[in-house]
Amino acid sequence: MCAQAVVMFQPPACRPDRTVCQRNNMILLLLLLLYSSLKAAQAAKPKGSGHTHLNSIRIDGDISVGGLFPVHARGHDGKPCGELKKEKGIHRLEAMLFALDRINNDNNLLPNITLGARILDTCSRDTHALEQSLTFVQALIEKDGTDVKCLGGGAPIITKPERVVGVIGASSSSVSIMVANILRLFKIPQVSYASTAPELSDNTRYDFFSRVVPPDTYQAQAMVDIVKAMRWNYVSTVASEGNYGESGVDAFIQKSREDGGVCISQSVKIPREPKPGEFDKVIRRLRENPNARVVILFANEDDIRRLLQAAKKANQTGHFIWVGSDSWGSKISPVLHQEEMAEGAVTILPKRQSIKGFDRYFISRTLENNRRNIWFAEFWENNFNCKLSRHAVKKGSGLKKCTNQERIGKDSNYEQEGKVQFVIDAVYAMAHALHNMHQELCPGKVGLCAKMDPINGTHLLKHIRRLNFAGIAGNPVLFNENGDAPGRYEIYQYQIRNRTAEYKIIGHWTDQLHLNIRSMQWPGAVRQIPSSICSHPCQPGERKKIVKGIPCCWHCERCDNYQYQADTYTCKMCRFDLRPNENHTGCVPIPIVKLEWSSPWAVIPVLIAVAGIMATLFVMVTFIRYNDTPIVKASGRELSYVLLTGIFLCYATTFLMISTPDVGICSLRRIFLGLGMSISYAALLTKTNRIYRIFEQGTMSVSAPKFISPASQLVITFTLASVQLLGVCIWFGVDPSKAIIDYEDQRTSNPVLARGVLKCDISDLSLICLLGYSMLLMVTCTVYAIKTRGVPETFNEAKPIGFTMYTTCIIWLAFIPIFFGTSQSTEKLYIQTTTLTISVSLSASVSLGLLYMPKVYVVLFHPEQNVPKRTRSLKAVVTAATMSNKFNPKAGLRPNGEAKTELCESLETQSFSTKQTYISYSNHAI
Repeated sequence: MCAQAVVMFQPPACRPDRTVCQRNNMILLLLLLLYSSLKAAQAAKPKGSGHTHLNSIRIDGDISVGGLFPVHARGHDGKPCGELKKEKGIHRLEAMLFALDRINNDNNLLPNITLGARILDTCSRDTHALEQSLTFVQALIEKDGTDVKCLGGGAPIITKPERVVGVIGASSSSVSIMVANILRLFKIPQVSYASTAPELSDNTRYDFFSRVVPPDTYQAQAMVDIVKAMRWNYVSTVASEGNYGESGVDAFIQKSREDGGVCISQSVKIPREPKPGEFDKVIRRLRENPNARVVILFANEDDIRRLLQAAKKANQTGHFIWVGSDSWGSKISPVLHQEEMAEGAVTILPKRQSIKGFDRYFISRTLENNRRNIWFAEFWENNFNCKLSRHAVKKGSGLKKCTNQERIGKDSNYEQEGKVQFVIDAVYAMAHALHNMHQELCPGKVGLCAKMDPINGTHLLKHIRRLNFAGIAGNPVLFNENGDAPGRYEIYQYQIRNRTAEYKIIGHWTDQLHLNIRSMQWPGAVRQIPSSICSHPCQPGERKKIVKGIPCCWHCERCDNYQYQADTYTCKMCRFDLRPNENHTGCVPIPIVKLEWSSPWAVIPVLIAVAGIMATLFVMVTFIRYNDTPIVKASGRELSYVLLTGIFLCYATTFLMISTPDVGICSLRRIFLGLGMSISYAALLTKTNRIYRIFEQGTMSVSAPKFISPASQLVITFTLASVQLLGVCIWFGVDPSKAIIDYEDQRTSNPVLARGVLKCDISDLSLICLLGYSMLLMVTCTVYAIKTRGVPETFNEAKPIGFTMYTTCIIWLAFIPIFFGTSQSTEKLYIQTTTLTISVSLSASVSLGLLYMPKVYVVLFHPEQNVPKRTRSLKAVVTAATMSNKFNPKAGLRPNGEAKTELCESLETQSFSTKQTYISYSNHAI
């Protein structure tokens, strides 16, 4: 028996194009050194086709390739391996054996060169796979046996292991990453049939890694496209801890962010060694946001199965919509006995075809003809639920002894595993690369030549990357500069029809998604696509207020008042002359209103004005008709006509105030609104002032006051009225008249009620200024009316004028609070216009009724009273009036009721002429 051998290891040099070797190379070299020292004294084994070595399958050949397959699941409780994987393990392993048989029997591919293999079980664990894969590099370790002594003194026999020129595998991305770090140190090319982690596309770290399946970046893009096609925007992700799961989810999240429109609710990671209740905890996390029904799965087969079990336990059947990666694909084992839980699941799988030749090969496998597969006996027991050893059969266990007469596909269900095609393509890729390398280095030579002994891994890698051949299913097999295959996927949905569950192809993805949505069916045989959205779409006229950090979640806020929806996220104010439409998606012009002739607010003032104009015209016609009668003369014809003109203009103003505003109408409003009142009150002021001066002068002198003639009265009246005209002219010069649309006047809180008011540009302040002078005349006239209140009506019209002015003051005192108190009302236009016109008309009506209607009555119905009276001197008139007022206020009432007095001119004192001239006051009285 030999002593332990000392192993000398020389690490490979760094690549010439690299300036610095990676730090973890030293760690891997130390691991190799430790492993080699433990195995250096291993005894030699005889060669034979298909015998076992280190719990592996070894097939002799001229060139040997390695194989890594998850024959067993992860072990628990400290055990490296668990239960057997029939599909993912045995099917794929047999696919490699099937491919080797085909290649070795093909005279056109590697002629006269036998391809051998060393196949290992990774047990679905990256650490275990790393330990096993050290077998592939044993031949590259130089062993020095000079110091090794055998007990008998003989030289030690050290068996040199076969040299592995390339490795097929692994399945899991985490295993491939771990193994690739070792294989690249020894320049051993690696071709995977199932590892899809995006990390493996990094050609600077995994330069000797290639794969016949597309990376998860394509798969993630396909899954994002599926999610968007279903109009889902709020999803959760579940990943198995490790490169495959974490890289896949990261790729999905990255793609969803790049494309936009998809948000992640929860991102859950399943530990490598899940504790009891871990999957229940995952389900609870997923249920935190019930709106996120879609779950993106980048998990291994075992985790998927246990996750579905936990969801079923939580009574969530039909709630979650699973979107599984190629690790789920179309496998039966994850959904076995929990079909209802998986119903509606959408899965993705690299585009493949069932290989009929492999089906014939596999169902023909028996214990006798498949002894090279050391795990086939275990598969046989598992597949047929029997035991090969009679002693292993326990009573009551339900197991039977295997008869070796069982047949695959006949006595058990059989369906080809999804990655079989890719395993075969991976083996063929290695064979084609070796074939092309042989043709280049050994042209015309049979078998291997010196240039291929040993085989240069870097040269072999170049031939692998240059490949472009038709695979077992007819699809092209080729690689890009990173060793990735093009993305071609088939989309499946797990459906239950007539109590039969099956995976149904619903579409495919090659750079873009092609999905047959009509063929899809959801839990409960529902055809309508289930929703998985964070927030429902906002209604028209509502803006999205995004929840911070979650662009797919938002609150809908109504664009209220005068706002409209400018875009998805913004409300803007409508222009001042616009208001939002009914659903606040745009703006429409605000309706324009004005005081219509048919409005009740206009009808009443118009009726009053029409009646007033008719009455005024009637009085004027009567006065003209009886112009020379005593009563008309006593009324002061000239001022009477001026006053009647002012009253007429006051009534006519109503029509200007109601007419549709334009430049002309607005100009006429400015002129005549105050002019009619100014003329009226100027005439009345002239009258009252004249009466006051007559009686004030009469108490002191018999001479007549100045400026009491009709001409003087007219000059005074028109002078007073011209002040109004002068102010209006100045106003026109400073601010020309124009019609405007006031949108603020009726801009209510409810835009529906908003109106633009067509009006003249006369503000409330301007109106006060416009009427201010007329009101000044009115107040002054009232003062004089008060001062002449003691003059009896026997002599003049002071008292009717006084009553007129008192009534007028009351009218305008009532006008002011009504007019300005409604300035904030929505009916402001109507109320103020009606109040103003009625107030002006009432003022005119008071003057017309109190001053002229009694005279018209006498003229028309009592002509006998319309006769001339005798005249007296001024001194006599004033003295009589004063005494009458003191002792007998009602004495001397004349039967016709007129207030007529006489004035006597002064005698010419120089001539003391006997002739006296009497000037009748009738021509000067009111």
